[in-house]
Amino acid sequence: MKRRNFLVAAGAAFVAGCNRIAETDAGKSLLGAAEGWHKSAHRLLTNREALAPEYPRSAISPFFRGNGSTDPQNGDYPRHVEEGFANWRLEVGGLVETPLSLTLDNLKALPQRTQITRHDCVEGWSAIGEWTGPQLSLLLEAAGLREDAKFIVFRCADNLNGQDYYESVDLIDAFHPQTIIAHSLNGEPLPVRNGAPLRMRIERQLGYKQAKYLTAIEAVASLEDIAGGQGGYWEDRAGYQWYAGI
Repeated sequence: MKRRNFLVAAGAAFVAGCNRIAETDAGKSLLGAAEGWHKSAHRLLTNREALAPEYPRSAISPFFRGNGSTDPQNGDYPRHVEEGFANWRLEVGGLVETPLSLTLDNLKALPQRTQITRHDCVEGWSAIGEWTGPQLSLLLEAAGLREDAKFIVFRCADNLNGQDYYESVDLIDAFHPQTIIAHSLNGEPLPVRNGAPLRMRIERQLGYKQAKYLTAIEAVASLEDIAGGQGGYWEDRAGYQWYAGI
């Protein structure tokens, strides 16, 4: 079994097995320590600029399944679908010098990166797709991060099981060259099931970190006061690791 496959399988088993452990104080302490070790080990074993593997077009999966929210019906999202996302905007704010409000045309006018990568879900399935969009670093540099900004939070339009989806990364992953705001999958606009009109691609982390239906990007100093304080929907809800590096 390849290392990447092993890590995905091990991660799935770890998450499944640890949901019960995480319910105890001792378990929470253990999981926190394990996550810190995992993150440190990942940083030691790989250069911060190291790229996730990229594949030829011949390797693209014939079907890229959706997961979690696949057709949000909350808020204004259905109206945006009917409008073809003509009035969708992406806000960039928080601890920045110059907040931004961008249309899809604004984002498509920026320099684009196209990458064919493998999406690994914590549930154990994978798919290869071609993603296109501007690098997140372009937007953060344009907005100008303040010195106290430590994390980037991704706000999403979908409400899953009564809770708004969100995710977050540190600045190392935010400025990774393969971290992009994807508007296209396999040369076509993102399908609704895959997060239309915008989703994150953070290629060195598991699927639940790839926030879909992206509405806002927020620079923050701490994650403690956001939702459940663990840095993401599944982290808050089920004790998933905040750092899901593969």
